Amino acid sequence: MAELVVAATRRSEGGKNYNRRLRVQGQIPGVVYGPAKEAVAISVSPRDIATILRSATGENTLFDLDLEGGRRKVLIKDYQLEPVKGHLLHADFYEVALDKLLHVTVHVELQGVPVGVKVQGGVLDFITRELEVECLPGDIPEKIVVDVSALEMGKHLRVSDLQVPEKVTMLTEPDNVVAHVVAPRAEEAPVVAEAAPVEAGAEPEVIKKGKAEEGDEKAEPKEKDKKEKK
Repeated sequence: MAELVVAATRRSEGGKNYNRRLRVQGQIPGVVYGPAKEAVAISVSPRDIATILRSATGENTLFDLDLEGGRRKVLIKDYQLEPVKGHLLHADFYEVALDKLLHVTVHVELQGVPVGVKVQGGVLDFITRELEVECLPGDIPEKIVVDVSALEMGKHLRVSDLQVPEKVTMLTEPDNVVAHVVAPRAEEAPVVAEAAPVEAGAEPEVIKKGKAEEGDEKAEPKEKDKKEKK
């Protein structure tokens, strides 16, 4: 595989206005840093970074950052995208030492159709899609492939069941479930609330209006009582 090199230029300015002008010129701002090293503000081509991010290894791609004649082995540590069109706005790079172990995240890829799906009518549930591993920069796996062909209904694969490259140490908890086959969920009919039965001859309750609601002692006197007072 050909050595991957990305050209970078040191920058001394910052701020929204400067960054906007930089993007108009076909560059984006970035920062490169590493252990016990001072962070350096740089600018790079967004096309070069986008090509790396779209590659098979993505953010785990190890490449050379050519900073004004001096090369540094780096990984893309972080990046920012424009929310509407998805254009790259900013990128951070982490300088690595080839003899120092790194903690990285690697994607999981499932292969095959489980027997629990093909024969038993189940549904494959993909739970853990990324794994945390430790290895040297040159040993970072492109992905971890998991064969689920033999997975039966009600069975599962855990992290402890996976095979990883010899020079890679798994950091994700071994009991975490990667994938399992479950029975398809039956659609439940909507529950319709039933009205309470009304007894024969019963009249609907009528709430008294006005002051009568407060109690019988405050109710309006009957017509007979009015005549007696006269």
